[in-house]
This record gives sequence, C-alpha cells and structure tokens, in this order.
Amino acid sequence: MEPKEILEKLTLEEKIGMIHGAELFSTAGVKRLNIPPLVMSDGPMGVRNEFEPANWKPIGLTDDYVTYLPCNSALAATWNRNLARDTGSVLGEEARGRGKDIILAPGVNIKRSPLCGRNFEYFSEDPYLTKEMAVPYIEGVQSFDVAACVKHFAANSQETERLNVEVEIEEKALREIYLPAFYDAVKKAGSYTIMGAYNRLYGEYCCESDFLLKKILRDEWQYDGVVISDWGGVHDTEKAAKSELDIEMSVTYDFDDYCMANPLKEKVEAGEIDESVIDEKVLRILHLMKKLHMFDGKRKTGVYNTPGHRKAALHVARESIVLLKNEDKVLPLSKKELKKVLLIGENAQCIHSNGGGSAEIKALYEISPLMGIKTHLGGNVKVDYASGYCREEKSEESGQNWQETSLQNGGGSIGKTDTSQEEALVKKRNALKEEALQLAGDKSYDRVIFVGGLNHDHDTEGNDRADMALPYGQDELISQLFAVREDMLVVMIGGSSVDMTAWEEKAHTLVWSYYAGMEGGNALADVLFGDVNPSGKLPETFYKNHMDCSAHALGEFPGGKTVAYKEGKYVGYRYHEKYHIEPLFPFGHGLSYTSFAYRKMSVKPGMVSCYVKNTGKNPGSETAQAYQLVQDGADVVKELKGFEKVYLEPGEEKLVEIAVEGNGPYAVGSSLFDIRLQGDIKL
Repeated sequence: MEPKEILEKLTLEEKIGMIHGAELFSTAGVKRLNIPPLVMSDGPMGVRNEFEPANWKPIGLTDDYVTYLPCNSALAATWNRNLARDTGSVLGEEARGRGKDIILAPGVNIKRSPLCGRNFEYFSEDPYLTKEMAVPYIEGVQSFDVAACVKHFAANSQETERLNVEVEIEEKALREIYLPAFYDAVKKAGSYTIMGAYNRLYGEYCCESDFLLKKILRDEWQYDGVVISDWGGVHDTEKAAKSELDIEMSVTYDFDDYCMANPLKEKVEAGEIDESVIDEKVLRILHLMKKLHMFDGKRKTGVYNTPGHRKAALHVARESIVLLKNEDKVLPLSKKELKKVLLIGENAQCIHSNGGGSAEIKALYEISPLMGIKTHLGGNVKVDYASGYCREEKSEESGQNWQETSLQNGGGSIGKTDTSQEEALVKKRNALKEEALQLAGDKSYDRVIFVGGLNHDHDTEGNDRADMALPYGQDELISQLFAVREDMLVVMIGGSSVDMTAWEEKAHTLVWSYYAGMEGGNALADVLFGDVNPSGKLPETFYKNHMDCSAHALGEFPGGKTVAYKEGKYVGYRYHEKYHIEPLFPFGHGLSYTSFAYRKMSVKPGMVSCYVKNTGKNPGSETAQAYQLVQDGADVVKELKGFEKVYLEPGEEKLVEIAVEGNGPYAVGSSLFDIRLQGDIKL
C-alpha cells in the first residue's frame, strides 16, 4: 500500500502513537497494519549503547559494542570530503546493523565560541567547511537505508540554559552563518530527518517555531522530510501540533503525557485541533518509512564492528592530526635512534569514548596514545609514563543517569571546579608534578612527550567552559617541565581550542589531536614516527584567549535569559580578518613533513585552479584553500569559498581545480595565515 492508503486505515490513537516517543528512542508501531516503530539512536561518533525501553539504564549486554569514530571536529580537520562520506557510511551501516532507523547525526551547529561544551560534536566555525563535510557524511549514512538526522536547527551554540535561552540575532547573519549547513543538508544531501534545537529564536521555541519550521524549512526550502524534536524540546501541545514538527521525543518516562500524546488526542476529540494536522505528520513519517524500505522487504541489513570499519576510523584519525609547530624539525622521530622515552600527562592513557553526553558510546576498543606509542616502538624501546596531573575526584553516583535529569536547571551551565577536596587534591597534584619533573630531568630519556589537553569532563553536553584555560594545573606543569627539558614535545587533545600562551613560545614541537576515535593512539604514533605525513588543518581559529573571540568581545556568551549575537557575521576568522586580530594559530593552519609550492593561478566561473608541487623529500597531502576577497568597509577580508586536497610524491606537481562559490577575486594558499603572509596571492 502507498502511504496515503495506509493513512486512511489508521485510527486517531494509532496516529498519535506514531508522532511521539513510546520509548526513550522509539515511537509506537501499528501491529495490525504491519507498521513498525521508528527506532532511533545517538550519536555522531558511533551507535550508542542500548537502554531499557523506559529507563535510562543500560541493558548491559555484550552486543552493543561498536566502532568508535573520530568526532566531527576531527573529521573536519581532514578537509577530506571522501573521508566524510566514509565516516557516514560506517555510521549508517552500523546503525542499520544494530536495527536502527534514524541516527541522530551529524551536528552542524557553528562553533561560535571555543567554550561551548559540545563543540567536539560540530565541524567548524565556518559555514562553508561545515556544509562541505556534512553533505557527503549524510549521503554516506543514508546509503544504508538509515535516516540521518541533522541537528540542532538552529542557532544552538551553547549549553548554558540551553532549554530556554532566547537567541537574539539579525536574520541576515542567521542566514549567512548559521543556516547554510542546514540548507545544504536538506537540499543537496537530502537528509531524511532534521532535529529542532532546544533554544528560542525570535520569541519561539525552535521545535515549535513557525519561522524556522514553516517559513524557512517547509516553504522556502520545500523540505518534505520528518522533523524531530530534541529530547524535551516541546513545551506546548497546540503550538507543537500546529507547527511543522512531526515527532516529539523526550527524556522522561511518561510517554502518554507528552504534549503530542494524550493531551493532543484530547484536544482533537474536543474539536480544538483539527485531525488533519496530525495526518500531515503521519504521512511524512510513512513516506520516510517507504524511503527506508521498511515496507517492501528490500532493506539493507547492515553490519557493525567489521575490520573495514576500523580501518576507515584509522584513516580519518591519521588525517585529522594537526602539526601546529615543528620548528627544529624534531618530527618525525626516528624509531631506530630511540632507546628510552618518557610520556607525561593523563591524556596519554585516558579513554574518551565513554563520555561527552549523548555522544558517549561503548567502543569495541580504544587505543590510547600510550598504547599506540608502545606498540609502535616495540620491546627494544623502554617507554615510561607519569601522569603529572589528575582530574578532580568524582562524587558518588546518585543512581541516576545524567540524561534522566538533563531537563533540570535550564539544561546546562558553566562548568565549575570541585573544591570540596581542594587541599587533598592540591597535595596529590603536587606529588604527581614532582614525580614528573624528576623523571623529565633524567637525561637518559631520548625524548620526553607531554600529552595533555581536555577530556569529557569539560567537552560535554550540558556544560560550557568558563574560559580557555587548561584544567588540572597543566600550564604550571608544562612550564616547569620546559625548565628541565626544553626539547619536550607537546601533544594536545581536545574538542576546541585551549589557551596555550603560558608556554607555547617554549614549545618548538606542538601537535593537536581532536578526539580521534578507537584508533586515535595508533594514528598519533603513525604521525610522530613518520609512518604518516600529517595533513590535518585547523577547522577553527585557535585563539590566544577567549576574549579574542567575537562572541565574547562583541557579543554575549553565554548571556542570561537572552544571548545577543551582536557580532553578527563576524564569527571566528571573519572577526579576526575584519578587526586585524592575531590568532595563536589561524583557521586552516597545519604543517607537513614536506613543503609545497603554488603557481599559475587561473579563475573561471565557478572554478579556481592552480598548480601545486611537492618541493620536499617526503610524499604528502596538501589542502589548497580558495578564499574570496570581499570588500568590507575599508577592509578587504577573506572568506573560504572552496578547497581541494591533493596527494603528491616528492617532486610531483598537479593541476588542482577548486570549485568555488561566489564571485572573485580570490586568493589561494595552504591556510588563511599563508595568504596573509604573502599578501593577495597572484600566481
């Protein structure tokens, strides 16, 4: 039967069951008509573990371990659309293999501030890079008869008071910065579903918004897919019913009391709401089921935890590593010359897959930097480890899953340091620091490598950072370590930029890794020891401190009842371009173990081309970035409008053709910084 024929056979109660959660991650099916429920799952880095249907309690079996994929920020750092498609394909195939219909990914919100706790789930501060990575990701997911659910629509760039905060932004800036990735997700990638955001925009909750869901999504973009609320994002039965929202989900167990459950049924029966608004929602759901082959028996089966999936995760992780500094050409390290290595820092042995909020998963395994380095070096090299610092001791668990209480207290806040055990904690950290300093001063170590940064105590749903400072006293530790070991290598891991100004000038070798998935430790070792030439580029500006970010310098973050985006379109590098602010490391920056030269640039409609040559001694990949030069008052600023990644052997030269958006003139280079140093490139 066609969807319209099925709709005619449904009772009001059956329709109601299809438009709200009947379990935490599932709607109700209709057995008598062989309509299955829609089964959903988080998240962007892998299919989440199984919970009991009506309780945030993990079922706890051994069948929900999955491939742990690099986070979206890591994926964006590859600047590789093919890897984005591969990542989506792995996620889609594993979701289908786990029996899911909808995977709640990708997150395409803009990194407005480095302090947002969910930044690691998002791609970039730049709308062009975000959409270019999101489109193939979505196509990969949906190639396995699983619906992608692009989120969170829209202007959802903070966790503090996320359930109620009113975003104040000019519509022009909204359309230029915050909506393009959603537009391409639905118009180019054809995302079957989209998730509304928690926050308010122009006086409406996003999940009930006439402006977002009807005016823009349905009318302007002609979207005919399914709109799903964020879990607990619906507040009013009548507004939700009359909006373009199709499915209401939440974190509570009173499924029949959801706004679009019994309260809606009662209003329809009382004649207050016309049943036709429900019919429209159900019809879209039935069309979605048809697209997913849920009726015709032709649906792909999927599979999870395959060697191919783990290989794909490794490829992404390798290309996501960003070499920020290599002043003395210390990297790559020679395995043959090493006999004794010291690793310092808790992140050298920290596991990240099991944290971050709804992005948490049960990874089949996770290779830490310590394990990756040890397995790469083998038994002839002694690798010692000292934590050097430690996190706060967590208080006793209340017995509740964090998500069970996630609708309380505005849904999120600024993270605070636990000082309940401050004296004991300081004593413990001092002891760990002294141990690390003593070991680092031992000249028998050929190399000392510090591995620090953030973790999912700080990069997590429901939490924004207070500032960009490294936690756990790392700045003091790193500075003192440099005093005894000036050639120390530094590796930072995190989901967004951190303040490194206390010691960055002392660091001659600096490597950045986002949360790089189950093979992250192997990928890092591959780069450190030269098995892989690093090719990652920053998908965001690395600020010296958070006041160099426009959200804080011009706008508000996190605000109060409202948050004003006074910076308008000047987000990330756009602000630095306009106001001539020097970043710590600029958007698009990333070094290689080889060198590249550009020549003979030419421009034609929709295309910029140039020749790129590998002028070094090692094979490697280069990302040629095309920026449109835009007159902005008295300034000429640059905006990313195209990029292409190319692999070159030593001495090899290729013509690189970059599809671009917008009118010229253009500048091309290996990063925004590269262009600024050389002026407006004319090749």
